[in-house]
Amino acid sequence: MTSNFAKAYDLSGQVAIVTGGAQGIGLAISTMLAEQGARIVIVDQNPQVGDIAEGLGNGSYGLAVDVRDDAAVHAAVDEIAGENGRIDILVNNVGIAPIALATDLTVGQWDATFAINLRAAFLFAQATGKHMIGRNYGRIISLASQAAIVALEGHIAYTASKAGVIAMSKVLALEWGPHGITANTISPTVVNTAMGREVWAGEKGIAFRAKIPVGRFGEVEEIAHAVLYLASAAAGLINGENLVIDGGYTVV
Repeated sequence: MTSNFAKAYDLSGQVAIVTGGAQGIGLAISTMLAEQGARIVIVDQNPQVGDIAEGLGNGSYGLAVDVRDDAAVHAAVDEIAGENGRIDILVNNVGIAPIALATDLTVGQWDATFAINLRAAFLFAQATGKHMIGRNYGRIISLASQAAIVALEGHIAYTASKAGVIAMSKVLALEWGPHGITANTISPTVVNTAMGREVWAGEKGIAFRAKIPVGRFGEVEEIAHAVLYLASAAAGLINGENLVIDGGYTVV
Protein backbone atom coordinates (compact mmCIF):
# COMPACT_ATOMS: atom_id res chain seq x y z
CA MET A 1 0.00 0.00 0.00
CA THR A 2 1.25 3.46 -0.85
CA SER A 3 0.41 6.86 0.63
CA ASN A 4 1.23 8.57 -2.68
CA PHE A 5 -2.04 9.32 -4.50
CA ALA A 6 -0.63 9.39 -8.02
CA LYS A 7 1.34 6.20 -7.51
CA ALA A 8 -1.67 4.37 -6.06
CA TYR A 9 -3.67 5.03 -9.23
CA ASP A 10 -0.82 4.53 -11.70
CA LEU A 11 -1.58 1.54 -13.93
CA SER A 12 1.48 1.89 -16.15
CA GLY A 13 2.60 -1.47 -17.51
CA GLN A 14 -0.62 -3.20 -16.52
CA VAL A 15 -2.91 -5.03 -18.94
CA ALA A 16 -6.69 -4.72 -18.62
CA ILE A 17 -9.41 -6.65 -20.45
CA VAL A 18 -12.69 -4.75 -20.79
CA THR A 19 -15.63 -6.66 -22.25
CA GLY A 20 -18.16 -4.54 -24.09
CA GLY A 21 -15.60 -1.76 -23.91
CA ALA A 22 -16.21 -0.02 -27.23
CA GLN A 23 -19.21 2.08 -26.26
CA GLY A 24 -21.17 3.54 -23.36
CA ILE A 25 -19.99 2.71 -19.86
CA GLY A 26 -17.44 0.26 -21.22
CA LEU A 27 -15.74 2.88 -23.38
CA ALA A 28 -15.59 5.30 -20.45
CA ILE A 29 -13.94 2.57 -18.38
CA SER A 30 -11.50 1.69 -21.16
CA THR A 31 -10.59 5.35 -21.60
CA MET A 32 -10.06 6.02 -17.91
CA LEU A 33 -7.88 2.96 -17.33
CA ALA A 34 -5.83 3.86 -20.40
CA GLU A 35 -5.39 7.42 -19.15
CA GLN A 36 -3.79 5.93 -16.04
CA GLY A 37 -1.32 4.00 -18.17
CA ALA A 38 -2.89 0.58 -18.71
CA ARG A 39 -2.83 -1.27 -22.00
CA ILE A 40 -6.47 -2.04 -22.79
CA VAL A 41 -7.73 -5.07 -24.65
CA ILE A 42 -11.32 -4.34 -25.63
CA VAL A 43 -13.45 -7.40 -26.29
CA ASP A 44 -16.44 -6.27 -28.31
CA GLN A 45 -18.48 -7.18 -31.38
CA ASN A 46 -18.43 -3.55 -32.55
CA PRO A 47 -16.89 -3.59 -36.06
CA GLN A 48 -14.82 -0.53 -35.10
CA VAL A 49 -13.37 -2.15 -31.98
CA GLY A 50 -9.83 -2.21 -33.38
CA ASP A 51 -9.76 1.48 -34.24
CA ILE A 52 -11.46 2.44 -30.97
CA ALA A 53 -8.94 0.47 -28.91
CA GLU A 54 -5.92 1.73 -30.81
CA GLY A 55 -7.10 5.28 -30.21
CA LEU A 56 -6.64 4.74 -26.47
CA GLY A 57 -2.87 4.49 -26.84
CA ASN A 58 -0.48 2.38 -24.74
CA GLY A 59 -0.52 -0.35 -27.39
CA SER A 60 -4.19 -1.06 -26.73
CA TYR A 61 -6.06 -3.26 -29.18
CA GLY A 62 -9.42 -4.88 -29.77
CA LEU A 63 -10.67 -8.42 -30.22
CA ALA A 64 -13.99 -9.64 -31.59
CA VAL A 65 -14.96 -12.64 -29.45
CA ASP A 66 -18.22 -14.52 -28.97
CA VAL A 67 -18.41 -14.03 -25.21
CA ARG A 68 -20.90 -16.90 -24.90
CA ASP A 69 -18.45 -19.45 -26.31
CA ASP A 70 -16.33 -21.24 -23.71
CA ALA A 71 -13.54 -22.26 -26.08
CA ALA A 72 -13.43 -18.85 -27.79
CA VAL A 73 -13.17 -16.98 -24.49
CA HIS A 74 -10.43 -19.21 -23.08
CA ALA A 75 -8.48 -19.04 -26.36
CA ALA A 76 -8.74 -15.24 -26.45
CA VAL A 77 -7.61 -14.85 -22.85
CA ASP A 78 -4.70 -17.25 -23.35
CA GLU A 79 -3.72 -15.26 -26.44
CA ILE A 80 -3.84 -11.99 -24.49
CA ALA A 81 -1.75 -13.44 -21.67
CA GLY A 82 0.73 -14.92 -24.12
CA GLU A 83 1.21 -11.71 -26.09
CA ASN A 84 1.46 -9.44 -23.05
CA GLY A 85 2.98 -11.73 -20.44
CA ARG A 86 0.34 -10.72 -17.90
CA ILE A 87 -3.29 -9.85 -17.23
CA ASP A 88 -3.77 -7.52 -14.28
CA ILE A 89 -7.35 -6.32 -14.57
CA LEU A 90 -10.58 -7.82 -15.86
CA VAL A 91 -13.69 -5.67 -16.23
CA ASN A 92 -16.81 -7.69 -16.97
CA ASN A 93 -18.99 -5.04 -18.55
CA VAL A 94 -20.78 -6.60 -21.52
CA GLY A 95 -24.51 -7.04 -20.97
CA ILE A 96 -28.02 -6.90 -22.40
CA ALA A 97 -31.38 -5.99 -20.88
CA PRO A 98 -34.52 -7.25 -22.62
CA ILE A 99 -37.57 -5.33 -21.42
CA ALA A 100 -40.57 -7.59 -20.82
CA LEU A 101 -42.95 -8.51 -18.05
CA ALA A 102 -42.51 -11.95 -16.50
CA THR A 103 -45.62 -13.20 -18.29
CA ASP A 104 -44.26 -12.10 -21.67
CA LEU A 105 -40.53 -12.83 -21.54
CA THR A 106 -39.54 -15.71 -23.81
CA VAL A 107 -37.26 -18.54 -22.75
CA GLY A 108 -34.96 -17.46 -25.56
CA GLN A 109 -34.69 -13.97 -24.08
CA TRP A 110 -34.04 -15.44 -20.63
CA ASP A 111 -31.29 -17.73 -21.91
CA ALA A 112 -29.67 -15.02 -24.02
CA THR A 113 -29.57 -12.64 -21.06
CA PHE A 114 -27.93 -15.18 -18.79
CA ALA A 115 -25.49 -16.22 -21.51
CA ILE A 116 -24.19 -12.69 -21.94
CA ASN A 117 -24.65 -11.17 -18.48
CA LEU A 118 -23.64 -14.09 -16.25
CA ARG A 119 -22.12 -16.93 -18.26
CA ALA A 120 -19.72 -14.60 -20.09
CA ALA A 121 -18.67 -12.97 -16.81
CA PHE A 122 -17.90 -16.39 -15.39
CA LEU A 123 -16.01 -17.55 -18.49
CA PHE A 124 -13.78 -14.47 -18.52
CA ALA A 125 -13.21 -14.65 -14.77
CA GLN A 126 -12.32 -18.33 -14.97
CA ALA A 127 -9.98 -17.85 -17.92
CA THR A 128 -8.20 -14.78 -16.54
CA GLY A 129 -8.19 -16.09 -12.99
CA LYS A 130 -5.91 -18.95 -13.95
CA HIS A 131 -3.32 -16.49 -15.21
CA MET A 132 -3.77 -14.13 -12.27
CA ILE A 133 -3.29 -16.96 -9.78
CA GLY A 134 0.02 -17.75 -11.45
CA ARG A 135 1.21 -14.19 -10.82
CA ASN A 136 -0.43 -13.90 -7.38
CA TYR A 137 -2.16 -10.67 -8.39
CA GLY A 138 -5.34 -9.54 -10.07
CA ARG A 139 -8.32 -7.22 -10.01
CA ILE A 140 -11.71 -8.43 -11.23
CA ILE A 141 -14.49 -5.85 -11.43
CA SER A 142 -17.88 -6.93 -12.73
CA LEU A 143 -20.75 -4.61 -13.60
CA ALA A 144 -23.92 -5.67 -11.84
CA SER A 145 -26.86 -3.32 -11.29
CA GLN A 146 -29.02 -1.54 -8.76
CA ALA A 147 -31.69 -3.85 -10.20
CA ALA A 148 -29.81 -6.81 -8.73
CA ILE A 149 -30.77 -5.77 -5.20
CA VAL A 150 -34.20 -4.16 -5.69
CA ALA A 151 -37.06 -5.22 -7.94
CA LEU A 152 -37.42 -3.48 -11.29
CA GLU A 153 -40.57 -4.10 -13.28
CA GLY A 154 -40.04 -5.48 -16.77
CA HIS A 155 -36.45 -6.56 -16.09
CA ILE A 156 -36.85 -10.05 -14.63
CA ALA A 157 -34.08 -11.73 -16.64
CA TYR A 158 -31.75 -8.77 -16.23
CA THR A 159 -32.22 -8.50 -12.47
CA ALA A 160 -31.78 -12.24 -11.94
CA SER A 161 -28.63 -12.38 -14.06
CA LYS A 162 -27.06 -9.39 -12.33
CA ALA A 163 -27.86 -10.83 -8.90
CA GLY A 164 -25.96 -13.88 -10.08
CA VAL A 165 -22.98 -11.70 -10.98
CA ILE A 166 -22.85 -10.38 -7.41
CA ALA A 167 -23.08 -13.87 -5.92
CA MET A 168 -20.44 -15.20 -8.29
CA SER A 169 -18.04 -12.40 -7.42
CA LYS A 170 -18.33 -13.13 -3.72
CA VAL A 171 -17.27 -16.73 -4.32
CA LEU A 172 -14.35 -15.59 -6.47
CA ALA A 173 -13.33 -13.20 -3.69
CA LEU A 174 -13.32 -16.07 -1.21
CA GLU A 175 -11.51 -18.58 -3.39
CA TRP A 176 -8.97 -16.27 -4.99
CA GLY A 177 -8.31 -13.73 -2.26
CA PRO A 178 -5.45 -15.87 -0.90
CA HIS A 179 -3.84 -15.57 -4.35
CA GLY A 180 -3.71 -11.78 -4.30
CA ILE A 181 -6.84 -11.39 -6.41
CA THR A 182 -9.78 -9.19 -5.49
CA ALA A 183 -13.24 -9.57 -7.02
CA ASN A 184 -15.85 -6.86 -6.64
CA THR A 185 -19.00 -5.65 -8.34
CA ILE A 186 -20.42 -2.24 -9.15
CA SER A 187 -24.19 -1.71 -9.22
CA PRO A 188 -25.21 1.52 -10.94
CA THR A 189 -28.63 3.05 -11.25
CA VAL A 190 -29.73 4.17 -14.71
CA VAL A 191 -26.77 5.74 -16.51
CA ASN A 192 -26.95 8.35 -19.26
CA THR A 193 -25.88 6.14 -22.14
CA ALA A 194 -27.66 6.00 -25.48
CA MET A 195 -29.57 2.94 -24.31
CA GLY A 196 -30.34 4.46 -20.91
CA ARG A 197 -31.74 7.61 -22.45
CA GLU A 198 -33.88 5.61 -24.87
CA VAL A 199 -35.33 3.20 -22.30
CA TRP A 200 -35.94 5.88 -19.66
CA ALA A 201 -37.17 8.71 -21.85
CA GLY A 202 -40.22 10.84 -21.09
CA GLU A 203 -42.53 10.40 -18.11
CA LYS A 204 -41.03 7.02 -17.24
CA GLY A 205 -37.62 8.59 -16.67
CA ILE A 206 -39.05 11.57 -14.80
CA ALA A 207 -40.88 9.25 -12.40
CA PHE A 208 -37.77 7.15 -11.81
CA ARG A 209 -35.50 10.14 -11.19
CA ALA A 210 -38.01 11.40 -8.63
CA LYS A 211 -37.22 8.31 -6.54
CA ILE A 212 -33.48 9.07 -6.49
CA PRO A 213 -32.56 11.40 -3.60
CA VAL A 214 -29.95 13.28 -5.66
CA GLY A 215 -32.53 13.68 -8.43
CA ARG A 216 -30.59 12.48 -11.45
CA PHE A 217 -29.23 9.48 -13.33
CA GLY A 218 -25.57 8.53 -13.37
CA GLU A 219 -22.88 9.55 -15.84
CA VAL A 220 -20.52 7.08 -17.48
CA GLU A 221 -17.47 8.79 -15.99
CA GLU A 222 -18.82 8.26 -12.47
CA ILE A 223 -18.92 4.52 -13.06
CA ALA A 224 -15.49 4.58 -14.67
CA HIS A 225 -13.99 6.38 -11.66
CA ALA A 226 -15.32 3.63 -9.39
CA VAL A 227 -13.79 0.96 -11.61
CA LEU A 228 -10.47 2.77 -11.54
CA TYR A 229 -10.50 2.83 -7.76
CA LEU A 230 -11.25 -0.88 -7.45
CA ALA A 231 -8.58 -1.65 -10.05
CA SER A 232 -5.94 0.40 -8.26
CA ALA A 233 -3.43 -0.29 -5.52
CA ALA A 234 -5.57 1.88 -3.23
CA ALA A 235 -8.31 -0.78 -3.09
CA GLY A 236 -6.25 -3.82 -2.16
CA LEU A 237 -8.32 -4.62 0.94
CA ILE A 238 -11.70 -4.30 -0.78
CA ASN A 239 -12.78 -7.79 -1.77
CA GLY A 240 -16.19 -9.38 -2.33
CA GLU A 241 -18.02 -6.07 -2.12
CA ASN A 242 -20.85 -4.63 -4.20
CA LEU A 243 -20.50 -0.88 -4.66
CA VAL A 244 -23.93 0.62 -5.27
CA ILE A 245 -23.87 3.88 -7.25
CA ASP A 246 -27.49 4.97 -7.27
CA GLY A 247 -27.75 8.43 -5.76
CA GLY A 248 -29.40 6.98 -2.67
CA TYR A 249 -32.26 5.13 -4.42
CA THR A 250 -31.82 1.97 -2.36
CA VAL A 251 -31.61 3.67 1.05
CA VAL A 252 -35.37 4.22 1.11
